[in-house]
Amino acid sequence: MKKWTMVLVALAAVMLLVPSAFAEETGAATAGGKGLMAIAAGFGMALAAFGGALGQGRIASAACEGMARNPGAAAAIRAAMILGLVFVETLSLFTLVIIFMKI
Repeated sequence: MKKWTMVLVALAAVMLLVPSAFAEETGAATAGGKGLMAIAAGFGMALAAFGGALGQGRIASAACEGMARNPGAAAAIRAAMILGLVFVETLSLFTLVIIFMKI
């Protein structure tokens, strides 16, 4: 239960920082917005990496279990596993590209 509480606190902190990062500023105060944008981008990439790592772990675990139960289907399971891993990794890379476009 404590783990979910920490996740919710971190999510609340990010949600409090994001509006100020996207606020429109003019003049000399613009440099402060870049810093907050970088912090929000860091949190966003961390969340994307965390979610991607969890997904990839579950995909690999299920594939290993399936290959252990049915060794004859190992080639088909391996191909499906690699395709799933590619899709999960692509989401993390898209997040990185979007972050670099926003900064």
